Amino acid sequence: MYWGRLGGIGAALAVAIPVLTAPTVAAGQELPLSGFGDLAVDSAHERVFVSGGASSNGVVVTDFSGRVRTTIANQPGADGLELSADGTKLYVALSAGDGISVIDTATLTETARHSTGPGTCPTHLARTGSVVWFGYGCEDGNWSGKIGSLDPAAAPPVQGDLQGATRFQRAPLVVSSGAAAGPLVAGQLSLSQSLVQVYNVSGGALTAGASGDVVGAGLTDLDVSGDGATLFSAAGSRDRVEAFATADLARRGAYATRPRPAAVSLSPDSVHLAAGALTSDNHDVLVYRVGGVTPVKTISLDSGETVQPRGLAWSADQRRLFIISRHDNDPEPRLEIERYPIS
Repeated sequence: MYWGRLGGIGAALAVAIPVLTAPTVAAGQELPLSGFGDLAVDSAHERVFVSGGASSNGVVVTDFSGRVRTTIANQPGADGLELSADGTKLYVALSAGDGISVIDTATLTETARHSTGPGTCPTHLARTGSVVWFGYGCEDGNWSGKIGSLDPAAAPPVQGDLQGATRFQRAPLVVSSGAAAGPLVAGQLSLSQSLVQVYNVSGGALTAGASGDVVGAGLTDLDVSGDGATLFSAAGSRDRVEAFATADLARRGAYATRPRPAAVSLSPDSVHLAAGALTSDNHDVLVYRVGGVTPVKTISLDSGETVQPRGLAWSADQRRLFIISRHDNDPEPRLEIERYPIS
């Protein structure tokens, strides 16, 4: 889901959120899904891919106006999504299908499916160069979460149990800037103290680097800068998105949201970040200039709408910010589109 990353960071702590004048985004398009897993933006074809998580069986495809165009069927437990480096393939983690499918982004047809092994439940995806990493582990709470890789050029292409000595209770969230050199960052979601582990990437192997519980409790989202130097986190126990150096997890500033930040996404030009919180008070998404202390834009959703965990993504030209929201207790996700989010 990560299109844009940023360069050097010197973010200052934002201590207050001024009320900025901003138009409310148009009413969202309800998507034919029973939940939300992930989203990915294909700017070349002007499509948005949205998965529904463990209970779903397909990936919904919309255009850049938010209209549903089709559903890619037979994708059991479609969860994490990741585009290939050239954008010609969409990888789909099949958390109920113990595999990763490969979708041709031009024809929207499945061209391959790679087994990850029985009882693995691959859930989250990230990419470094041409290698796709997956966080896996079924929801049994027995600290069986692990990291595997899918390298289309390797034989065999799928390898598992690559996380080293780090233990994850369930499938870790994995994120990267997309650069072949990494790093790859893995975080344990939704625990009272949410571990993050930074890995150096070399030749398809992971070497553990800095680790800690600095992000706080109830981790929901992570993103990594384009140069790999900075990690951004959204965790439910905070009232801000926080930044950390990937080298040693030293603090690199913060960006105030509302209580329970749920999503963070960096713009493709590495200049802005969008942050959303589960608190619904007409200030649901805030856009900051990296290093700034006040939002450059406040995006208000409809009454009752809240941004979903990991529910933010940018178009490559930065003219659209895609927002996955949910209305009150309705299970169906909605796709909201903010045009010119940094104007």
